[in-house]
Amino acid sequence: MRTREFGFSRLAAIAAIGWLASCAAQAQPSGAALAVLQLTAGVHLITAEIAADDETRTTGLMFRHELAPNHGMLFIFDRPEKPCMWMRNTFVPLSVAFIAADGAIVNIEDMDPGTEQIHCARREVPYALEMARGWFAERGLRPGTTPIGGLPGVRDSGRK
Repeated sequence: MRTREFGFSRLAAIAAIGWLASCAAQAQPSGAALAVLQLTAGVHLITAEIAADDETRTTGLMFRHELAPNHGMLFIFDRPEKPCMWMRNTFVPLSVAFIAADGAIVNIEDMDPGTEQIHCARREVPYALEMARGWFAERGLRPGTTPIGGLPGVRDSGRK
């Protein structure tokens, strides 16, 4: 009897470890942790994972079931373009802000989990920032208001 209990527990533990490893591999392309950048939106601090190559931009926040408070993902494009986002295999409701080179928000789109509806920038931009749905609105951030600070290649507005 004890042998069966031990065998079942051991099998369950092995299965659980395999499942966790699978989830981690799906959440992070190549199994590697993504670089993180600290951004600002006025007094609000943002911890953003960086998606700066085709693989990480394609995967984005897919397979995630939650985001920590004030955490998101910054998509950096090779050159300004009119990027479009969708929510295939993404389980967390998100808002995406398309951001100009000077840090100004061009437009914000709310996106529903698990859909393939396309949400695009209204003009060419080098950045898109995905946060939990409603994050921008809850902080009074709208297109043309408080710029996003700390973006690579953008001088903070407070510096001269």
